[in-house]
Amino acid sequence: MTAAILRSALRRSAAASYSSSRGFASSPGQQRKVAILGAAGGIGQPLSLLMKLNPLVSHLSLYDIAGTPGVAADVSHINTRSEVRGYAGDDQLGQALEGSDLVIIPAGVPRKPGMTRDDLFKINAGIVKSLCEAISKYCPHALVNMISNPVNSTVPIAAEVFKKKGVYDERRLFGVTTLDVVRAKTFYAGKANANVADVNVPVIGGHAGITILPLFSQATPSANLSAEEITALTKRTQDGGTEVVEAKAGKGSATLSMAYAGAIFADACLKGLNGVPDVVECSFVQSTVTELPFFASKVRLGKNGVEEVLGLGPMTDFEKQGLEALKPELKSSIEKGIAFANTN
Repeated sequence: MTAAILRSALRRSAAASYSSSRGFASSPGQQRKVAILGAAGGIGQPLSLLMKLNPLVSHLSLYDIAGTPGVAADVSHINTRSEVRGYAGDDQLGQALEGSDLVIIPAGVPRKPGMTRDDLFKINAGIVKSLCEAISKYCPHALVNMISNPVNSTVPIAAEVFKKKGVYDERRLFGVTTLDVVRAKTFYAGKANANVADVNVPVIGGHAGITILPLFSQATPSANLSAEEITALTKRTQDGGTEVVEAKAGKGSATLSMAYAGAIFADACLKGLNGVPDVVECSFVQSTVTELPFFASKVRLGKNGVEEVLGLGPMTDFEKQGLEALKPELKSSIEKGIAFANTN
């Protein structure tokens, strides 16, 4: 597939959005530096490719503990606008971050055989904490897109780090939940016999298991699906990650679709920074739409990051029940992140 075909495909797919402004832009606009932390990993490499194709990016900074110079050299040969630099090791992290407008964090390790979820949490939480300390020093005003799992905990960790460093701006920290939206759109379109490029489905809550709550009652175009079909679609959206892990026979997770979703959300953030009006996406952010301190819902993006956290809108009884059911687990994950940041 040529770069032109891939860019065209991305634009067509991204056109299915909450506003006509969504999708990879065709105008270069301002100079924008994007840093990807974890760029040599399973998500980081395809994400680096996709961000190299984005005409809004003028400088692409790729960082990982090792292997990044090769990724950067490979990606830099693509004939698109952005300059690419690769950085590896702790001593080059500051260079990678300095002057960044947007930092995307897919860094972390996948769960391995014999590793408990708590083991995984401690490793990834520690990685996120150290990276956010560096962000607070070298690019404290950058927008931060958190992909590293568990997002329900890593976003609160980042917030606590930034608070301690005196640079926290709730408008500039995002948990990337776009993959949940991408899945919900895809699965819904299949059941509704709709063109997936025309489908919108808001997804609220968090970014793991039952904390993921797609609002199919608000999906467009509307379809007369049965209660059983809605229940099945909801569960499939919640279990989308497990579906991929099982299909890969435990040898991988959702890396390609996550990279695509990360690129779509990053593009929306860049559009907001550049003043494109009415850019709306779902994201896990500091919020007052529920009693929980962080929550995923639709947010309007702008020059300062989050311009407005939008309400949940009308919900069915099934969705209201799902909302109440997810709150205890989401609350626990948020508190776990806060506790980690304050005790480590």
